[in-house]
Amino acid sequence: MQLDLFTITTILVFLSAIFGYINVRFLKMPNTIGLMFITILLTLAVFAWSYVDPTLLNVERYILSRIDFKTVLLDVMLSFLLFAGALHTDFEQLRKLRWPILSFATLGVMTSTVLVGTVTYYLLIALGMEVPYIHCLLFGALISPTDPIAVLGILKQAGVPKKLEAKIVGESLFNDGVGVVVFLTLFEIASPSEDAVSALGVLKLFGVEVFGGIALGLLLGWATYRLMRTIDDYDIEVIITLATVMTGTVMAHKLHVSAPLAMVVAGLMIGNDKLRNSAMSENTMIYVDKFWELIDILLNTLLFVLLGMEILVLTFDSNYLLAGIITIPVVLLCRYISLLFPISIFKQKLEFVPQTGIIMTWGGLRGAISIALALGLTAEMNRELFLLITYVVVVFSIIVQGLTVGKLVKKAQ
Repeated sequence: MQLDLFTITTILVFLSAIFGYINVRFLKMPNTIGLMFITILLTLAVFAWSYVDPTLLNVERYILSRIDFKTVLLDVMLSFLLFAGALHTDFEQLRKLRWPILSFATLGVMTSTVLVGTVTYYLLIALGMEVPYIHCLLFGALISPTDPIAVLGILKQAGVPKKLEAKIVGESLFNDGVGVVVFLTLFEIASPSEDAVSALGVLKLFGVEVFGGIALGLLLGWATYRLMRTIDDYDIEVIITLATVMTGTVMAHKLHVSAPLAMVVAGLMIGNDKLRNSAMSENTMIYVDKFWELIDILLNTLLFVLLGMEILVLTFDSNYLLAGIITIPVVLLCRYISLLFPISIFKQKLEFVPQTGIIMTWGGLRGAISIALALGLTAEMNRELFLLITYVVVVFSIIVQGLTVGKLVKKAQ
């Protein structure tokens, strides 16, 4: 069987449309949760049917074999999704909460990485699996960042207070970029190489990725603002924002800086009310916002259908599955602990809603980015083990936490 890229994309869009209809018409879950849930059920049904006729299973596996999920998400989709998310984020709320958000996204992610990695290391030893500590830290790095794609899609429908929503969304937008950089830094250390990796080299890699990404984002945002300010044509201005994301992503990869951070910063600048009011007419604002909302919805539906299909690439081993189930509370507890210090520092200066730590822990969802990073591990890094553990944590996070965070918020208030 040979299917070209357009046919595969058509199949995915068709499935997204059908599953989206079923969810809206019958299940009435948040779209991200519903799409993933239906796709997992369908994939399991196809897997069961394969004992009678393997045709459908072979088609699904062929589609997955033609799509490099890690590359498609991290190098293509992520930039569009983060830009769209940042564009529609309340800049003023983020500005007021900038210090707690930055501490959650840096100190929180790094603390969680070490905690999760250390506990996972001893947990795997207890289960009879000897895994190098650095590989456990890699798992800690890929599972610690909350996923802005999942968070943005679900919190809108959960009724979270605006101030708390700004903290969770702002943290997820930035800690995604920081988390990817931490993962890449640890990956560099864990990769076998003749050249020893020095502490200075690690700091340089981390600094260039993070600060380079932020600087590129500021440059892109400023250039886009200047261009849009000098014209009033909504068609061309929409294309300019699209060019910003596509060109900025290519530049980030060529310069070896963080594309996610660059897109978040550029999106926040262009979405800032003061800048957009002076650069865009009311008509242009409507078209720009609607265009990026549509991009966001389309890519989200495709992403969560793909995420559900990724169950086919897993190696189902009873020990791996048990490790994944036990890791769920470990990840949640480590996240809660990693938030305690930043919350205690800023609680006096800023108004925090009751039970902020618990809501941020339960509302900090893991998603497709963790899966993509796990897929990037090599066989020597225990890829199959950590991929299954990651998938178990992500499915629990999106379906169980995603469906119950609204109820938790109501109880906490």
